[in-house]
Amino acid sequence: MSLRALPKVELHLHLEGAAPPALIRDMARARHVDLSGIFDAAGGYRYRDFTAFLRVYEAATAVLQTPEDYARLTRAVLEAAASEGVVYLETFVSPDFCGGRDLLAWREYLDAISEAAAASERDSGIVMRAIVTCIRHFGPDKARQAALCAAETAGAFLVGFGIAGAETAGRPGDFAYAFDMAREAGLGLTAHAGEWAGPVSVREALDDLRVSRIGHGVRAVEDPALVDRLAEAGTVLEVCPGSNIALGLYPDWRAHPIDRLRAAGVKVTVSTDDPPFFHTTMTGEYDRLADAFGWEAADFADINRIAMAAAFCDEATKDAIAKRLETADV
Repeated sequence: MSLRALPKVELHLHLEGAAPPALIRDMARARHVDLSGIFDAAGGYRYRDFTAFLRVYEAATAVLQTPEDYARLTRAVLEAAASEGVVYLETFVSPDFCGGRDLLAWREYLDAISEAAAASERDSGIVMRAIVTCIRHFGPDKARQAALCAAETAGAFLVGFGIAGAETAGRPGDFAYAFDMAREAGLGLTAHAGEWAGPVSVREALDDLRVSRIGHGVRAVEDPALVDRLAEAGTVLEVCPGSNIALGLYPDWRAHPIDRLRAAGVKVTVSTDDPPFFHTTMTGEYDRLADAFGWEAADFADINRIAMAAAFCDEATKDAIAKRLETADV
């Protein structure tokens, strides 16, 4: 079977970061907002480095101003993901962008997102669940407010809590209180680490935040003892190779450490992070990994089983998706 048709599980996708540029341009035009500076000549997002990427990301997100905007965004993102063979998707959403961390407003945004996700599930079969992320460079106090929003709305749809943003802002321990709140609410926990701040950030996320998954985590490869720890503990890495390469963390696909981490026994998964920003898709990630490392359909099927086992959803959903994965002709 083709890699596009292979059923896929994606654990690391930012909802706003997956917004098609055309959608953002349409929304900006309707609100008479000039965002021409964030687009390149071809109509894609334009940035030079990670700092500029964050600025462009937040500028694009600023035109998403109502629950209806987020419903429209969710439908567009899920349509694109389903076309790539994604059958289960965990998406990062943030109360910082959805109602300014006001709980009542957040509920309205979350309802709009979940209703749009339910409609997409009926239409195309793709299943989406949400993970609230606090924004690291917004600071610990706002992270606690985001965690409260997550804890108050935890349930079948909102299944996890994490942290994103500038990895060099503060230390993971600064956000331990927010993670404790989310843990007490029964949410699965993940944290962006091991991308820009190096392997020490992975250790601190494990020790101080007690997460079961790490977003990115690829620079753990620089610390053999940490690689052994990840493998022994069964910690799952949400690896986004195309993102790492587009942002200059690695020069090319063959230099990316995902294959070395997998060979060392670390549980790795594959995701797209912010696909239109990085000119990638899930099928594109698979194709390039196959070219770089000789991975075949059976290797990707194994990675998807790992991803599904690590998903934060309920067991009934896991079982249903696992059956779809196992019945695929690989």
